[in-house]
Amino acid sequence: MTGLDLAFAATGLITAAAGAIAVTTRQVVHSALWLVVALLGLAGCYLVLGAELVALIQVLVYVGAVVVLVIVALMLTRAPIGPRAEHSTSRGHRALAALVGAGTGGLVAAVLLPTAARVEVRPGGTAELGRQIFSTWVWPFELLSLLLLAALVGAFAVSGLTGAKGEEPR
Repeated sequence: MTGLDLAFAATGLITAAAGAIAVTTRQVVHSALWLVVALLGLAGCYLVLGAELVALIQVLVYVGAVVVLVIVALMLTRAPIGPRAEHSTSRGHRALAALVGAGTGGLVAAVLLPTAARVEVRPGGTAELGRQIFSTWVWPFELLSLLLLAALVGAFAVSGLTGAKGEEPR
């Protein structure tokens, strides 16, 4: 095992742990902050693999835009910060959710792992990646920008419609 393999494994473990904590924590703000750690860990995995441009885009787009959008939406909607009793579920529901999640993850792994051996890796670089993005993948990127714009408009719409307890909606 080389040093890059160890760095990738360590970064992957940190990313997986942060992702697991992000979806299991009961506080929404903590979940958003753990999502930042998970996305930064994923950018670290890209760096270890030698894809510096993809790592930079990961940090700029997802950490710099999506997570900030989520945190701003939480602040604008005046969502409760701490855990709330009415949002908790029983242990049976949590165990069932964990079982369904593990089953889905196993199914995805069973489908994707056999195809991973057949993937052809072509050497390219930043120029080839740029050519692919702005020719083949330009429409998916444009649709993603529309999705982010719709999420931003939706966050502002929700912030204008919800008020604190006892207040009239604006």
